Amino acid sequence: MADHDQPLNESAVDPDPVVQFHRWFDAAADAGIRMPEAMAVASATADGAPSVRMVLMKGCDERGIVFFTNYGSRKGAELDANQRAALLFHWDALGRQVRIEGPVTRTSDEESADYARSRPRASRLSALASPQSRPIADRAELERRVAALERELADVEPPVDPEWGGFRVIPRRWEFWQNRDDRLHDRLVYLPLDAGGWRIQRLAP
Repeated sequence: MADHDQPLNESAVDPDPVVQFHRWFDAAADAGIRMPEAMAVASATADGAPSVRMVLMKGCDERGIVFFTNYGSRKGAELDANQRAALLFHWDALGRQVRIEGPVTRTSDEESADYARSRPRASRLSALASPQSRPIADRAELERRVAALERELADVEPPVDPEWGGFRVIPRRWEFWQNRDDRLHDRLVYLPLDAGGWRIQRLAP
């Protein structure tokens, strides 16, 4: 029986949700799932109006989960105004979901710049050319912007846009969801303890 076909039992999961997350993430990658790092990010305006979109996770450790964006985008503006987010990973081939909720901070300028410089040149030029989330006349306008930057920066390293950087979601709640027959799914939630560590609780499906 494959690991993902087995029940999700409290005795079998790691007491650290970051370790448990990496177990499942690695299993998704090993299963050949396309872009297992894709996740939905839900944000909200200051008065609570929600929005959601797909982004790519770029890091996960004990400090939190990181993704990058244009700070002037809709999600950037919402996360600055209401510094809480919810994340969702869905690996359908394995019948698994992971939900994460918590406060959000910006990554350091150094961390954002280091990641920006690691991206392919074409992606960096696209990011510089695109006024993310703002109206544009048509696609041709974007292509003209990229072409102009290609000429202007032909022999130099593209600069790091100060409006482009990372957000780190600091988990205060993790939920691991495993599909089971007859919709009697397994749901285990990790909640922080005041003294450190995590308490694991089962939820009804």
